[in-house]
Amino acid sequence: MEINSNIKYSPGNNLLPVDGEAYFYPNEFSATERHELFFGLQTKVEWRQEPIKIMGREIMQPRLTAWHGDAGKSYRYSGITMDPAPWTPELLIIRERIQEVSGQTFNSVLLNFYRNGQDSMGWHRDNEKSLGADPVIGSVSFGTSRTFQFKHREQPELQESISLTDGSFLLMKGSTQHHWYHRIPKETKVSGGRINLTFRTII
Repeated sequence: MEINSNIKYSPGNNLLPVDGEAYFYPNEFSATERHELFFGLQTKVEWRQEPIKIMGREIMQPRLTAWHGDAGKSYRYSGITMDPAPWTPELLIIRERIQEVSGQTFNSVLLNFYRNGQDSMGWHRDNEKSLGADPVIGSVSFGTSRTFQFKHREQPELQESISLTDGSFLLMKGSTQHHWYHRIPKETKVSGGRINLTFRTII
């Protein structure tokens, strides 16, 4: 899938043409920070591969996951419940940075470790009831760049793609989760690992 060259990566530029807001900050963390944070997350987080239910069928997720956050902020999706592990020093550093940039606050984070291009995330919306109306999602990436795709729910011909680069921050807000699906497709030529953190607020 080609990257949409019409998208201009500017913090003040909404990447979505209609029905939502998505803002991309491509260089939010320095090279030293990117290296240290990736290593810390890779080695200190208790990564797990969880089974999920899709259309009544149980499958293993094609990636490793973890859930951290404030006490009592459990997360339920696709037939599984994740109870929060405590915040780590690395996660607190990242959360503070993106809260300063976005003006938002987050009480939990879902971590995904894509070990190579065979790991992926299917089309979905972050619209669970526990996230409330118009949830704000702060997505931070470390490691190998991966393609991130948007597809409009009611007008599937409307699609946008960007490359989530090492140390980047993507902020999704407004009605985005009502109207837009997003995914990380498989990319067979990708051999390196990527850690993604999607910060959110459980109500």
